[in-house]
Amino acid sequence: MGSGSFIKVVAKNFDVLAGPMVTLVYPLYASVKAIETKSPIDDQQWLTYWVLYSLITLFELTFAKVIEWLPFWSYAKLIFTCWLVLPYFSGAAYVYEHFVRPLFVNHQTVNIWYVPRKKDILGKSDDVLQAAERYIEENGPEAFEKLISKSERVSKSKKSKSRSILEEVGVEHESKPSNSNSYSIFDDPHRY
Repeated sequence: MGSGSFIKVVAKNFDVLAGPMVTLVYPLYASVKAIETKSPIDDQQWLTYWVLYSLITLFELTFAKVIEWLPFWSYAKLIFTCWLVLPYFSGAAYVYEHFVRPLFVNHQTVNIWYVPRKKDILGKSDDVLQAAERYIEENGPEAFEKLISKSERVSKSKKSKSRSILEEVGVEHESKPSNSNSYSIFDDPHRY
């Protein structure tokens, strides 16, 4: 009678005993293994799993009073989590490919976590694109184009000065053929 009652207790509380093993212990182990491999496939599987696990947890916390009335919730959650976790099914990867990825890849998403960069000591913005957009808003696109052409002229003059300095020092700068794909540090307008 003692072993029979033990089996009944285990059967009645199977979800409580198996839940942490399926939802936490094995995914933690598999995630650590995925970090150590170079394959992005297992990383996608486990990152997606943890996102879905977080969503399930948030759902449970939000609707705790409603879930109390559903006697099958713990078993449904266990079955769904097994489907997400078990490598045979790769449910997390399936959910990512069919639901999450199309949502983010096909539609324009708004980044609610974007925090603008801080300004440095002189009050200059670190973000070049923001500065360019602000300049265009304040001065118009024609002024921006003039600024770019002026920048290119200054860059060309710096190139010629650099070449003359190298020639004075005795370093020869070979002129490259027009059809060559070679690259020189003097060809980079962003270098100076």
